[in-house]
Amino acid sequence: MKVLMITGDKRFGPGHPRFDAQAGAVERLEVIFWGRGALWPKVPQGPFDVVTVQDPFWRGLFAKRVARMLGARFNVQVHTDLAAQPLVRRVLASMVLRKATSVRVVSETIKKQVLRLGVRAPITVLPVFVELERFKAIVPVPHAQKTILWVGRFEYEKDPLRALEIIQTIPEATLVMLGSGSLEQKLRTVSGRLNLPVEFPGWHEPAGYLARADVVLSTSRHESWGQSIVEALAAGVPVVAPDVGIAREAGAVVVPRSDLGRAVAQVLASGTRGVLALSLPTKEAWAKEWAQSLV
Repeated sequence: MKVLMITGDKRFGPGHPRFDAQAGAVERLEVIFWGRGALWPKVPQGPFDVVTVQDPFWRGLFAKRVARMLGARFNVQVHTDLAAQPLVRRVLASMVLRKATSVRVVSETIKKQVLRLGVRAPITVLPVFVELERFKAIVPVPHAQKTILWVGRFEYEKDPLRALEIIQTIPEATLVMLGSGSLEQKLRTVSGRLNLPVEFPGWHEPAGYLARADVVLSTSRHESWGQSIVEALAAGVPVVAPDVGIAREAGAVVVPRSDLGRAVAQVLASGTRGVLALSLPTKEAWAKEWAQSLV
């Protein structure tokens, strides 16, 4: 099968672990970037059996046009919570997904959202690939102070300010906020004004921080998947989260948003370890399932 993928990630290509796995599962895989600053990029010489796109919005409309031009099937990937999108993006998604010949989503929750749009194309549920073995190999590092780890983008939908409210109720712990985003300065200002025990190391690979974390806190308003939840549980770190994305299926302690602080305090007091309740495919098996989702 010859595949043309349209992405908004300039880093995605040969040498990227996921690209290499996907390329090994098909006869040919070509990638073109279409995002900010791109008008009409050069389309590689065909033929292609399928054009796949990494979201169902403006990029999806572009990809649909390319698929029609090439006479190829049209596969749409959905990695985001459609219900949380603005009206214009929801309308775009509906238009694009109804034209798809196949759809891949990352969770059962997103599949239900796609079905509610009246999409009749085959839908495959295939989570984002996570290299679990390196997280399972993490050895806890002894540390004197209880540590709460928060991982993600400092943006409204992740509600990082809620984490600052929670740490105020757990004075015996330190909060490490691993990430970056538009709310970073506000978080630093509030933390400094209230003299909260919060660290902002920036955006780094989470493995080293998981080794000294006693619990991972998610404050997201919505999630399509939740990779940081899966990685933490694979490392044996318990996760407290609202009922978003994969949290419940993965084995997190799921509570209403109003009870997050209480649940974190209980986990810290109990000293329990996290257990990943999901069985995820190996890289080779994942790539094979991905290729099958294009049909």
